[in-house]
Amino acid sequence: MAGEELSLDELFERLERMPVPEGYKVEIVEGNIFMAPQRDIHWNIIRRLVRALEDRFGMDVNVLSDVRIDFADNNGFAPDVAKLADDAKKDSRGRWRYQDIEWVAEVISKGTAFSDYGAKKGAYAKAAVPAYLIADPYTGQCHLYTEPKDGEYHSHLTVDFGTDIDLTTAGLELTLKTDEFPRD
Repeated sequence: MAGEELSLDELFERLERMPVPEGYKVEIVEGNIFMAPQRDIHWNIIRRLVRALEDRFGMDVNVLSDVRIDFADNNGFAPDVAKLADDAKKDSRGRWRYQDIEWVAEVISKGTAFSDYGAKKGAYAKAAVPAYLIADPYTGQCHLYTEPKDGEYHSHLTVDFGTDIDLTTAGLELTLKTDEFPRD
């Protein structure tokens, strides 16, 4: 029907029937479908982030990459990296809950930068995700957003690649090394 708004499940069901090229990531941001190719620089930063979590918390750390997590306001994200609480459990539909995210990271690509810095940041803050890290290989910087309250992050730290990021203030006992993050 014209004008009928589809649920996230209906949108994703339709997407699953589409021929999405291999190596592309598909997300729904504020009800809009975004598809972007994953590039080697993007993947290398994601791999380093996951490896840092595994090195610090062990191989059984509850970390996801490119796995769908639904948020409010018609947002179905597949975060580049999401660390969930150790006791996180899936909901009745078999999906991970955004309420269990302790830390989330997105690596900027040209096609998704505006949503990573905009709508996603707002959705993560509204969901009270304690820490949101953006790694931007185009600027060679990381942005750490913490202290979510009333749908906004109230603390923002920007560092150049090569500067360690202390995540203990965000409740994650980890110092993230960025010296080997590649630039584009």
